[in-house]
Amino acid sequence: MIKFEHSLFALPFAFMGAVLGSIVVEHAWPTWSEIFWVTVAMVGARSAAMSLNRVIDRLIDAKNPRTVTRAIPAGLISIVEVILFIVVSFAVLFIAAFQLNDLAVKLLPLAVFVLVLYSYTKRFTWLCHFVLGVAIGFGPLGGWVATTGQVDGIGLLLFASVMFWTAGFDIIYACQDADFDRKEGLFSMPSRFGIANALLIARICHVLTFVGLMSLYVVADLSIWFLVGVLISGAILIYEHTLVKPTDLSKLDMAFFNMNGILSVVMFTFTMIDLVIA
Repeated sequence: MIKFEHSLFALPFAFMGAVLGSIVVEHAWPTWSEIFWVTVAMVGARSAAMSLNRVIDRLIDAKNPRTVTRAIPAGLISIVEVILFIVVSFAVLFIAAFQLNDLAVKLLPLAVFVLVLYSYTKRFTWLCHFVLGVAIGFGPLGGWVATTGQVDGIGLLLFASVMFWTAGFDIIYACQDADFDRKEGLFSMPSRFGIANALLIARICHVLTFVGLMSLYVVADLSIWFLVGVLISGAILIYEHTLVKPTDLSKLDMAFFNMNGILSVVMFTFTMIDLVIA
């Protein structure tokens, strides 16, 4: 029910936030304990969020030919089992936050609220993609908070970059369900504005992602290695958008899974090279 590859989108950026925040603010590497609890928190949050989405959307998934084979509508797992898993996942998230610092604990209600809210948003607003962006953006911001105990402008810049990146690729992913969403009265950019316009909005989101990462390079006074990572990521985003056209969504999975998984790993890798060398 929980796709491991989905975690590859968010986890490298969470590590990036933790390491970058610790170096920029504390002028020291994060401890292995902090990295461990950031990992545990991310696993708990992602598992709870995805499980919640599957429970809340189970009736919708049962109607959609693309999702009818998912674990719940296919009868492979019971609602009670999933709810128990959600409770355990949130407990893991809470334990991890309490092992980090006071601010991480204070921000828990906000994180949980957004994680729960997202699954309902496509029932009433086509801005649902940006709510998901906020949820995923909390990953790097959470990593930043975990090692610095504060929220500042640089951390928020990283959050915004990941938020727009996530919203952009989620809009692309939603294109395959445009007709179904319209028929069922669900809200999304593709169902509201059409696939061509939705892809344009996704491109704008990814331009803002690139601008955000370039701004991060400047304000955090990072080296040429980080800039190389940003430029490679920009090239990946351009290639991602060449794979998907309004009249041809056959390469959508490659654009969604492969390209975005590679991008997050590239950014974390070049951030580490930058910090180690510089």
